[in-house]
Amino acid sequence: MPAIGLSVPALIASRECPEVTLLELVQAICDETSDDRDVVATVRHLLSSGQVRLCGNFRSFAPAAFQ
Repeated sequence: MPAIGLSVPALIASRECPEVTLLELVQAICDETSDDRDVVATVRHLLSSGQVRLCGNFRSFAPAAFQ
C-alpha cells in the first residue's frame, strides 16, 4: 500500500533526513489524518525510504522489516 500524499509537517520537513522518535513521527502524521491505515502506511514509507531516521528506543530498528 503506498503512503498517502500528506504535506509532511515542519518537524519532519525541516531537515534533509531528520532523526525523530517513533512517537514524534506518529503524532506528526496523526495531526494530518485520523485513518490508522494511512498512519501506518506513511510511517512505513518514511522509514523504508530513508526520509526519516528513528532515534530513542527504536533507533536500531531495521527498516527492512517493513518490506
